[in-house]
Amino acid sequence: MDTIFKFLFEFLGQFFGSLWSIIVALFSGIGEAFNFGKYVEIIQNYTTELGGMSWVVAIVAILILAAVLALIVFLIVMSVKKSFRFRKKAKDTRDLVQEVTSLNREVMRLNLEKDKILSMKVSQIGLNPNEISELTGAEIETLNENGDNQADQGNDQRFFKLTQVDNKWALYQPPVYDNQITLPEICERFRNFACSRLGLYYDIKIIRLFVSSFASTRLIILQGISGTGKTSLPYAFGKFLQNDAVITSIQPSWRDRSELFGYFNEFTKRYNETELLRSMYEATYNENIYLVILDEMNIARVEYYFAEMLSILEMPSRDEWIVDLVPNVWENDPKHLHDGKLKLPENMWYIGTANNDDSTFAITDKVYDRAMPIDINTKGVVFEAPDTPPLSLNYKHLEEMLNYAKANYKVSEASLKKVEMLDDYVIEHFRLAFGNRIVKQLREFVPAFVGCGGTELDGLDYVLARKVFRKFESLNLSFIRDEIDGLCDYLDQLFGKENMNECKEYLHRLQKMI
Repeated sequence: MDTIFKFLFEFLGQFFGSLWSIIVALFSGIGEAFNFGKYVEIIQNYTTELGGMSWVVAIVAILILAAVLALIVFLIVMSVKKSFRFRKKAKDTRDLVQEVTSLNREVMRLNLEKDKILSMKVSQIGLNPNEISELTGAEIETLNENGDNQADQGNDQRFFKLTQVDNKWALYQPPVYDNQITLPEICERFRNFACSRLGLYYDIKIIRLFVSSFASTRLIILQGISGTGKTSLPYAFGKFLQNDAVITSIQPSWRDRSELFGYFNEFTKRYNETELLRSMYEATYNENIYLVILDEMNIARVEYYFAEMLSILEMPSRDEWIVDLVPNVWENDPKHLHDGKLKLPENMWYIGTANNDDSTFAITDKVYDRAMPIDINTKGVVFEAPDTPPLSLNYKHLEEMLNYAKANYKVSEASLKKVEMLDDYVIEHFRLAFGNRIVKQLREFVPAFVGCGGTELDGLDYVLARKVFRKFESLNLSFIRDEIDGLCDYLDQLFGKENMNECKEYLHRLQKMI
């Protein structure tokens, strides 16, 4: 045993002895480095021997050494301070986390206490839990027969508004629709209704353009100067159909689809439903015509918040008009939601109003190409009209009339040939083409316009002015100025000098902007 102890002592002593020597030498070295008495002694020993330039070199050496020692001291002090500061910051962070945790627990405790008090008072104040919840914004817990806490039946619904729609329309009986009325009668009766019941005056051509637009697109843009009745037109049409339009005021901050449809709140486990979503869901229960007014639609970028709608409504099959709302399914989700998806209603149209001024964004071609723009730049002229009651109109009957007009008032082959020749002329002189989408809309809009009481040439004139020549604004007007006169002459050559006035007025207005 003595031998092993002696071995361990010598073996480990070699390491720890060396380590101790290093530590002693380190502190000894530090002590010698800061032994200012020794420095003074050395200076005194050489005072008599140094002279002239030697003293200069010696003083420089003393200053350099002093600076090095000061720097070492400074670094040591800063390291110590930083270490203390880090420890203090870490301690403060831990304290804050603990304080937040404590506050969260206290809030949960107080909420539970409040809910228990409210649930005990329900029977005493004569209100049911739903009424209490509406007044307080709190989710009330009631007691079941065994005295256990039981959530109110409505609290496990993540779609509150849509579930209300299910309850409201469960026993719905459709009204008696007027399925004998014609498109010209709708235009004339609406004009008289707006005059006699609402004090609003519209030119019959504006109404024909508005109703005809329902045949070619789901998005209609009413644009022009302020105060000419852009918002009141769809509002009055909703009153005329006895189904008020849903007015959605666009905000400058709108950037995505959640502004239209709402979103699922992961914290509350509830879906924040918008009024537009509620109206969409309600439209799936009946065959009334629904209008949504996107008021001041270009106060935010339309292609941001309405992008998904533009894509969906472009689908040729209405079975593909599907919007994903939630990624999963709850057992008590609204009846007309399937796998968390809502099918956009076929009986809804979207009417945007737009002002073109410094406070708004320019509407891009992507939006214009998919919409039907209608310019309203003049106030209606006052006229007398007989008292006209509202109308009960089925959207299927409206579409049947529009489809009948498409089948029986097709754009003539002669007019289509002239449009094709005009397309070639515009490509050659302006490097612009109509595009298949615009030609398709022309084939749908013009027959509907004729069916409403207009003429084929007036319909062509309007579509070309608002859908094709509008694109000239994106060109360098100074370079196309001389070409505009030639285009107007070509329009006269194709359609006659007395026709295509909308196009020619618009082109001359562009010339004046140069």
